[in-house]
Amino acid sequence: MRVIGGNLKGKKIFLPQDKNTRPLRDLVKESIFNFLEHSNQIYFKFKDANILDLFSGSGAFGIECISRGAKNVFFIENYFEALKTLKKNISTLNIFDKCTILEKDCFKILNYKRDFTSKFDLIFIDPPYKENRINLLVNEIKDEQILSKNGLIIIHRHKKDDLILTNKLNIIDTRRYGISKIIVGN
Repeated sequence: MRVIGGNLKGKKIFLPQDKNTRPLRDLVKESIFNFLEHSNQIYFKFKDANILDLFSGSGAFGIECISRGAKNVFFIENYFEALKTLKKNISTLNIFDKCTILEKDCFKILNYKRDFTSKFDLIFIDPPYKENRINLLVNEIKDEQILSKNGLIIIHRHKKDDLILTNKLNIIDTRRYGISKIIVGN
């Protein structure tokens, strides 16, 4: 896997060696970034953006944001194998100054709020496909107001996922790419 755009374009991203982590496929990642950068439905700029990458895995999404000019990415991940790979990627790409890694449970965002230096312009939620507590996260994000006024939430699910999302999330667009479903809201 490689970074697909920005100043790190073409740089290798390592993936966890075990099968418990599902990497964000390049096609899906590229489609998300094309939507964010070229959509008529939203206005989003990566330059100086603050990003929250929940269930970070290898960090591919957050690293792509840094490559495109994000000021800071908070990576939250607690699975040991994914953390090893995330740290290796950040070290190899030498982007320590733009990253904060929280080795914690994504479902306890309230406990980490004090670690956040500002509100987030983009929050990416990419839990295991079998995880069904998405509304808990979205409600907490909205209730605690950690999303900036014009911020976006992107949720990555399996295309057959039929979870009804909380009405606190204003869904802007839903797209399907292969086995993935991407939901964009605010």
